Amino acid sequence: MANATTDVSARSRPMTTEEKKVILASSAGTIFEWYDFYLYGSLAAIIGAQFFTPFPEATRNVFALLAFAAGFIVRPFGALVFGMLGDLIGRKYTFLMTIMIMGLSTFIVGMLPSYYSWGVAAPIILIALRMLQGLALGGEYGGAAVYVAEHAPQNQRGYFTSFIQTTATLGLLLSLIVILLVQGYVNGNYPDQPVLDAAGVATMNADGTPAMMKAFNAWGWRIPFLGSILLLLISLYIRLQMNESPAFKKMKEEGSASKAPLREAFGNWKNGKIALIALLGLTAGQAVVWYSGQFYALFFVQNVIKVDSFSANVFVAWSLILGTYGFIFFGRLSDKIGRKPIILAGCLIAALTYFPVFGFLTKTANPMLYNAHLTPIVVTADPADCSFQFNPTGTVKFTNSCDIAKAGLTARSANSSTVDGPAGSVATVKVGETVVQGYAGTAADAADQKKRFDAELNAALTAAGYPIVAADNTTVAKAAHFFDIFTAQKITIILILTYLIILVTMVYGPIAAMLVELYPTRIRYSGLSLPYHIGNGWFGGLLPATAFAISAQSGNIYAGLWYAIVVAVMTVVIGTLFVPNGTHKKNIFAE
Repeated sequence: MANATTDVSARSRPMTTEEKKVILASSAGTIFEWYDFYLYGSLAAIIGAQFFTPFPEATRNVFALLAFAAGFIVRPFGALVFGMLGDLIGRKYTFLMTIMIMGLSTFIVGMLPSYYSWGVAAPIILIALRMLQGLALGGEYGGAAVYVAEHAPQNQRGYFTSFIQTTATLGLLLSLIVILLVQGYVNGNYPDQPVLDAAGVATMNADGTPAMMKAFNAWGWRIPFLGSILLLLISLYIRLQMNESPAFKKMKEEGSASKAPLREAFGNWKNGKIALIALLGLTAGQAVVWYSGQFYALFFVQNVIKVDSFSANVFVAWSLILGTYGFIFFGRLSDKIGRKPIILAGCLIAALTYFPVFGFLTKTANPMLYNAHLTPIVVTADPADCSFQFNPTGTVKFTNSCDIAKAGLTARSANSSTVDGPAGSVATVKVGETVVQGYAGTAADAADQKKRFDAELNAALTAAGYPIVAADNTTVAKAAHFFDIFTAQKITIILILTYLIILVTMVYGPIAAMLVELYPTRIRYSGLSLPYHIGNGWFGGLLPATAFAISAQSGNIYAGLWYAIVVAVMTVVIGTLFVPNGTHKKNIFAE
């Protein structure tokens, strides 16, 4: 048995045609799944206007993002269900199931009637479809990683599986490019559409003119979802040509398959501790670096330093194009020096450099905002009135005057400090020498107080140099089209974002091979899927909500980075102490 395995796997050589087909089939399908998953995230605000119509704009955006989060929350459950099926019935048929569920769910989102047509049933079905997408993604990654690894030569598993690691980035890139192309075409060739209320009646602006929206926001957003059916058909055709992995077939022939893979993988301490070590010593840190470098970076550029969404997508897309080869580079390097040192080095470098890098990003992309941060802002409030505004579901209302003041400053990307005020006092905000009186959200005239507070705060911040009115900011980076990047400012932004992507490739490029090598064939699909998706679905998925809460609490737009830094350092410590070395040198398939 060992000799046969050695003949197949213990060698270094170019990929065969069959192996290339394995990688193509697995990677293409996984790219399409990530494309489907991230379409919703990129279009969440537009979708919110279609499916959560009865609510105010801020509330419907919260619900739209909550629906997006639902896909992350259920990913570990998909890992359990499909991981078990993958170890029982095989890798091939299990991720044929996952791509069918993902593809059809995405297509149905594109066809789903809006709130105007179906009422409350529309958002309920939307959230159900998002949960199906999350379940499918929970099963897809483990299947693809295991399938490729079980075809790979022993000393090239990092290289082979690194192609799977490119798929999330390529899926995000594909979704951004498709959205940019469709958005440009639809808005350029079709007229604006009237904005409708919950009853389907056209709404009016304050000056009596009809409220209008771009054609893409009205109906064009559906095109990328409907077009995913073509990707589904292509992926299904490719995957139906594949054979089952040799390691799984061999295990079935020998009768050594697990009858209860979940119980065997997690029901005893010997295997259960591997999952715990993999989660805390590998995937948790990998997840926060991955989400910080791709998704939080995009969020930060758009929402914190106020670069318009089109330009932000262009800059991130270029950084993805430049940085994606890093997955292959670090995957191949891990075959030579090991997976663990590369992953932990990526976590450590990220922890050490995030603060200066994100500060430099602000200074480069929005110099006016960066300079405005030099003006001192002080919130004076009763300490008992200040909450930690952690709100991952978007359903909690913070009505204390301190919370309202801090959230208002955070939303305007202002840096501030907090001093203790008298017990029972209403918070105040001092911008330079101007004092703005806060208000409590529970007051009888809270709506009027909000208008007064917003107007006074905006005026004070504008006087201090904050670019509250976007049109007045001549320093912020802006791209007119996809190739409008050839200025010193824009190239510097792209290089900063590319650096963050390179850190992503360090931690993510070798992770599939590392996780595969921790488990025997009989429980491999189940074993690696759960820690991976808890790490990425929960540790990574909670990053935006946690970062916002930390920034609001501290009054510093960069303070949210502490979440990623602390988790990354935790992973470095636990990984150094407990994750085994040299798994890349072991012939794990000679079982």
